[in-house]
Amino acid sequence: MRTTFLNFILIVIISCIFINCANRGTPEGGEKDVTPPEIVNTSPKNYSTNFKAKEIRIEFNEYIKIKNLQKQLIISPPMKTQPEITPLGSASKTIRIRIFDTLPPNTTYAFNFGNSIEDNNEGNPYTYYRYVFSTGDYIDSLTVTGNITDALFREPDTFVSVMLYEVDSTFTDSIIYKETPKYITNTLDSLTSFTIENAKAGNYLLLALKDKNGDNIYQQKSDKIAFKKDFITLPTDSTYNLRLFNEIVDFNPSRPQLVTGEKIMIGYEGNPEGVTFSLNSEVPEDFEYRITKDKKKDTLYYWYKPKLEVDSLVFNIAHPQITKEYIVRIRDKERDSLLMEAEPSGTIRYNEDFRISGNIPFTNFDASKIELMDKDSLSVEFSLKSYDSITNTYTLGFEKTEENKYSMSILPGAFTDFFENTNDTLQYSVSTRKKDSYGNLRLNIYNAVYPIIVQLTDKKGDVKYEQYATEQKPFDFLNISPGNYFVRVIFDTNGNKVYDTGNYLKKIQPEIVKHSEKEVEEVRAGWDLETSFTLKD
Repeated sequence: MRTTFLNFILIVIISCIFINCANRGTPEGGEKDVTPPEIVNTSPKNYSTNFKAKEIRIEFNEYIKIKNLQKQLIISPPMKTQPEITPLGSASKTIRIRIFDTLPPNTTYAFNFGNSIEDNNEGNPYTYYRYVFSTGDYIDSLTVTGNITDALFREPDTFVSVMLYEVDSTFTDSIIYKETPKYITNTLDSLTSFTIENAKAGNYLLLALKDKNGDNIYQQKSDKIAFKKDFITLPTDSTYNLRLFNEIVDFNPSRPQLVTGEKIMIGYEGNPEGVTFSLNSEVPEDFEYRITKDKKKDTLYYWYKPKLEVDSLVFNIAHPQITKEYIVRIRDKERDSLLMEAEPSGTIRYNEDFRISGNIPFTNFDASKIELMDKDSLSVEFSLKSYDSITNTYTLGFEKTEENKYSMSILPGAFTDFFENTNDTLQYSVSTRKKDSYGNLRLNIYNAVYPIIVQLTDKKGDVKYEQYATEQKPFDFLNISPGNYFVRVIFDTNGNKVYDTGNYLKKIQPEIVKHSEKEVEEVRAGWDLETSFTLKD
């Protein structure tokens, strides 16, 4: 009897052990924890006034981790020395913020953590947590709201910084190149709208930057910019739209250098339009020069003859934005040999011209030494449409028929370059496709202010086809490649037939651009498509 009782007790104990083991942890198939972490204490308290602390502690009810802090955290106003924030790369129940700056009086600060805080196990985010304090007696509470668009492309950039610069007695337009703003926020990775909070009353410059290096200072070469032309006054009920654009970089030449015989290379930044070159050195009466541009690089070439028996040249570069003088060392170098190329190659479209270019400036073109034949060996007439001296390109035009092949024979002496070199025998060939391998699109634009540039683009915004109009008409895009296109309409305010970007210092906004919200119906091979695009105000 005693043995039976002891066996019973043993069975009960073993059963309890198994039950306890089974109850440990979360059973498979249980509900996933989706609850974000909770803040249980902050020291000093959030929204404190007369703040003097050097360390802030934010305590949570569970272990948390911080990720992408460099992108997600926005401190407004920016501090000169970045605070130290821990933990980074490890889990903790407490965020510590160590402040190194001596903070100015009567200033409201805000730490916006974006989406950087999440629990350690499931990654549930504590979104857009803001810790706010004031070094004065009260918390500034004014706000500025608005949205960000791109001046040229359909979709704006993410992580755009939006800034307020205080307009006081020390304000100048150049402040954005030198100093950080008074207040700042960021659109982060999923928003196109913005809100600047906890600002004080006053007049401000409203600015936005796609800030590549994250220093909160405008770098013309790398950053996109948007700005409100007129200063804004807080408090305000207005909502502001800012259009991001790339400025044309100010023209700035690099030091010229002789690269081959009688050829000086000048690299540059910006737009070279309007640049002139001159020599402040004595040259012979028969001295000549030409200027060409590299097709792929921001580089100009200064070609000259005859050969100069000097050690150096005083080379002057003049541009509406800058004037510089350089000494160019002259050495005995071999001249370039004439190289030529033609485009397109392979397939040519029905309305496309044929272009021939060379690496040395051309000085003569003899059309009698060029013969164009089709696939049936019949002669095809062609015409010289233009010569671009900067790109050193001749453009030839000729009528084309479908499914035809065109062969161009160029005899020696058809082209003569600046150094009296002539071409060798050259052969080029191109062919056309069947017309039904292309599609036709008629596009009707309504509610436009003319003149306008109408473009068909791909998803990335690259221009595939373009037309220009000064008055309302249908836009017929004939013989275009099958596929999907977006419509982009540029209001060509100054009538120069190109899109003009903005300029901050000149207070010029970029030209207005409108986009179709969706792709037009697919252009199919052998089909004619007609569609309409009504521009919204």
